[in-house]
Amino acid sequence: MTGQIVQRPFERVLAYLFLIACGFVMAFPFIYMFASSLKTSSEVVQVPPKLFPSVLQLYNYVEVLNIVPLGTQLWNTVIVTSCVVAGWVVTSVLAGYAFARLEFPGRDLLFGAYLTTLMVPFAVLIVPMYRLMQFFNWVDKLEALIIPWLFTAYGTFLLRQFFMGIPKDLEEAALIDGASRWGTLFRIFMPLARPAMATLATFGFLYAWNSFLWPLIIISDPNKKVITQGLMDLQALYAVRVDLIMAGSTLAVLPTLIVFLFAQRYFIEGIATSGLAGR
Repeated sequence: MTGQIVQRPFERVLAYLFLIACGFVMAFPFIYMFASSLKTSSEVVQVPPKLFPSVLQLYNYVEVLNIVPLGTQLWNTVIVTSCVVAGWVVTSVLAGYAFARLEFPGRDLLFGAYLTTLMVPFAVLIVPMYRLMQFFNWVDKLEALIIPWLFTAYGTFLLRQFFMGIPKDLEEAALIDGASRWGTLFRIFMPLARPAMATLATFGFLYAWNSFLWPLIIISDPNKKVITQGLMDLQALYAVRVDLIMAGSTLAVLPTLIVFLFAQRYFIEGIATSGLAGR
């Protein structure tokens, strides 16, 4: 057919083989990490190395949880991540709708000022944020890992761009039919913005779950630490036990892989239809 590129079966097979090879190269470090977590300490460092263990050492995971309070720290991470993701989505939806649809004095100036916060390096904010946490008596508390991160200029920009792409006729029709601003937001805008909200939730999850510098500064109680700090403590205590470090790393990485696998469809759709695509 004119104007269409016909791909021959041989070319398609080569393309699939190439993609499979690239996928294996990217996945191999994770495969090796998981396989090493099931080996004995001598098998991990043997030369030449072998990928799979002779006998599965499932007790490595039990030992890791007993050495450091990794189970408690994993639960702390779940609490912090859930609150941060919920905060990102709620505040970004509300702020994005306000900046996209509500007319008020200084709206564009305020939005520009809000976006400039993305240009401020986190290192500049460490000292004033720590002093604020001292003022509110949140040092060594999970509140210090949650409340300062409930707002995101990136999420506000993402949702604003998405909402601006929704036809105004749709909103005006709803208002004429008697819908309030809140009803328009919840019944029209939010259902249409699910891909963008899922994208934001995915980014928020990865950001909060992998956060390390701020928890390292503000949290010193082992029972209040998060998983990234627990891995650092594990490496400091048992640097020669690579099998235990790999087991702890697997526990830390597995939730992020699961979330991304389930959310990748919304993630890709959000990239294609939201402000990241220049809409």
